[in-house]
Amino acid sequence: MSVDSISDVQHPPQAVTPARGSGWVLALMAFASFMAALDVLVVTTALTTMQRSLGASAEQLGWIVNAYSLALAVFILAASALGDRFGRRRVLVGGLGVFVVFSAACALAPSIGLLIVARAVQGIGAATIMPLSLTILSAAFPAERRGKAIGIWGGLTGLAVAGGPLVGGAIVEGLAWQWIFWVNVVLGALLVPLIFRKVAESRGPKVRVDLPGIALVSAGSLGLVWALVRGNTSGWTSAEVLAALACGVVALVAFVAWELRTGTPMLPMPYFRARAFSAGNVAGFFMIGSLSGAVFLMAQFLQVVLGDSPLQTGLRLLPWTATPMVVAPLAGMLADRFGERWILTAGLVLQGIGLGRLALVAGPATSYLELMPCLLMAGVGISMALPTVQNAVLGAVPPGAIGKASGTSNTFRQLGGVFGIALAIAVFTRTGDLTGPAGFTGGFAPALLVTAGLSLVGALSASLVPTGRG
Repeated sequence: MSVDSISDVQHPPQAVTPARGSGWVLALMAFASFMAALDVLVVTTALTTMQRSLGASAEQLGWIVNAYSLALAVFILAASALGDRFGRRRVLVGGLGVFVVFSAACALAPSIGLLIVARAVQGIGAATIMPLSLTILSAAFPAERRGKAIGIWGGLTGLAVAGGPLVGGAIVEGLAWQWIFWVNVVLGALLVPLIFRKVAESRGPKVRVDLPGIALVSAGSLGLVWALVRGNTSGWTSAEVLAALACGVVALVAFVAWELRTGTPMLPMPYFRARAFSAGNVAGFFMIGSLSGAVFLMAQFLQVVLGDSPLQTGLRLLPWTATPMVVAPLAGMLADRFGERWILTAGLVLQGIGLGRLALVAGPATSYLELMPCLLMAGVGISMALPTVQNAVLGAVPPGAIGKASGTSNTFRQLGGVFGIALAIAVFTRTGDLTGPAGFTGGFAPALLVTAGLSLVGALSASLVPTGRG
């Protein structure tokens, strides 16, 4: 998930009452967004420890990540409409409260099933925090200072995503995996009263929340992910898997039909007529699907096969996950000069090659130094793709539509992440298991090759992005 993908400012700041104390607003909104973004990947380096503690299967480990991301993807577009109708500060604090309460529920969960449920509700809270923190921040600053403020907010949010595996590893090794969630409780308890004191309430035009759209896209996404995750266990031709697959497809078709006819669509279907918008969103879907599936697999590989601790795992993933902080700004400048198509396509090809090479060389006897060039190659590739895919999508719509276009882009990317992890697990469990290095390696290589293939499919879509706009 990139920084820009969570921008969802649907109304100009002039239309709302400015928040008081802009310095406080920047600090509080950036910190709230940091918390929500951190939890996207913070659990990846803790999954092996959770598996041993709760006796989870590979499928259930995937749901620990996917439950959060799926809820975030589905509800993020609805959050702004709720804030406009009921008050942005009120809805943000409500979402933060949900996030904190269910973070505690995650920490206290006695079983893997309850942990997954708590993660899903925690994701709903995060879906409220992400867009409304940016909307409130934008309203607090005049136009000439807004860019810098949003840059700081975005930088911290991006740092949270990149640093999630490292932070999770440090917490697990220094304390316990439950403290990944207890930290949210402590920080949230400090944030809520400060937001009430330092941030003014604001509202926007009242827009009806697209509840049928939310229900249909939720059912469709859940059905497809369920079929992928359960295919190997129940059988790909079993009644359970076929029913889930059929329900998912029907729900998504119904979702598209509903969005075409409703007056307040969750996703703006007419925008998909622009090739840059449609091809860019598809590329983003496969880009994050590839990245999420690969990070999920690599975090377990380093611990199960190479015997790294959670903290060592987080540190060894940094050449890959932290690369965007260095390369992404340069890629953005190059895209402005040469166009998004070439930088985006090259980035996804590079990520695909890096992951493919990693799948071929990784094994029980492989040293980390042999893996590092592959991680760097994949990291440079994703760093080139992250800013350019967003530029392609936002550049395809009128200025007044940037908010909804960005929200749409984020939904596609979060759903791509869910799909990527589910597909990686489906491939992994056919020939691999979590019993030890040999069992894990048997499923790791083919699953990682699939994530490399997703990146290359994204590159094909990226090649369809026009050099101009349209």
